[in-house]
Amino acid sequence: MPDAAVERKIIHIDMDCFFAAVEEREHPELKGMPVAIGGSAEHRGVLATCNYEARRYGLHSAMPTRMALEKCPDLILRPVNMAMVKKASQNIFNIFQRYTETIEPLSLDEAFLDVSGLGSATLIARDIKMTIRKEEQLMASAGVAPNKFLAKVASDWDKPDGLFVITPEDIETFVKPLPVKRIHGVGKVTEARLKELGINTCGDLQQLSLDVLESHFGRFGQALYEYARGIDERPVRTERVRKSLSTETTYSTDLPSLDTCLEQIPELLHELLHRLARIPGEKMHPIHSIFVKIKFNNFQLTTVQAPGTSPEPKMIETLMRKVWSRHHRPVRLLGIGVHFEQPTDDGNQLELLGDIDNEIASRPGNHL
Repeated sequence: MPDAAVERKIIHIDMDCFFAAVEEREHPELKGMPVAIGGSAEHRGVLATCNYEARRYGLHSAMPTRMALEKCPDLILRPVNMAMVKKASQNIFNIFQRYTETIEPLSLDEAFLDVSGLGSATLIARDIKMTIRKEEQLMASAGVAPNKFLAKVASDWDKPDGLFVITPEDIETFVKPLPVKRIHGVGKVTEARLKELGINTCGDLQQLSLDVLESHFGRFGQALYEYARGIDERPVRTERVRKSLSTETTYSTDLPSLDTCLEQIPELLHELLHRLARIPGEKMHPIHSIFVKIKFNNFQLTTVQAPGTSPEPKMIETLMRKVWSRHHRPVRLLGIGVHFEQPTDDGNQLELLGDIDNEIASRPGNHL
């Protein structure tokens, strides 16, 4: 681990259209054509990713395949070749290890690298990109900054094949005009509520006190306060702490009633317990809550949770009934899962919050 006294230098590497790029690499005849990876329209699939040619038609990840084909009739749709993708990912992470041991994987195609005290982070990032292109015939974008938040923003700044650097001296001038939607965890709901407050940029956000932000956004208020100033003290963690585990199913035919939803509980619970059993005992933190996720046929997604130490059928049924009572609509997707207790050290204080919109939307009395 780099010495804390050394100026922090963080690189965020994000592979460009990774799944689609691996497919194109294996099938060169696809070059220049709109390609997407995902499930079939007949089985109500969604896109995992698509290349830049497909994005020109307005396609994006998580878009229903049926809609994607309407927008781009010439789209070439391929299923995920997970074995091939995992092999490419392993090779890329082996490349990272030539430069530093302090690597925090975020997914198969994305990672933070701490290169503090190892020389020029910009030159290291450039060399990593060149090595990946030479050895794997794949493109990566890189962000270089003094912390994880800014490095992640930077890697997305000049895609594809980008390399963007934010020095300590650049932070103040860079973050002030930065749109708040660039903050990880700020989705459509949070962005809309910030706009109601007259907040469009991090500079605007700096005008609000920590107390005001916490009153509107709960625990995410502190993250907004610090990120708006380019502050992020989280270390690069070589072992990521698992926050949750879940399983979900998208149904080829909508579930029309509460009873048909409840009938799915045994199968979902069986899969969840099977996944829990595969976690090594020493890495298994205690469960502190159980949650149910439901996506309705209008694509509205709702998640509810309750305290609990084990995913019991009765609790899952209660949560499912609670969600159904609010909507009474056919169901497209059902999911169940657990949240684990987390360490309380300062380094874990501002973990990126992927589902903050759902949390804010469900806060009672939280109307701006």
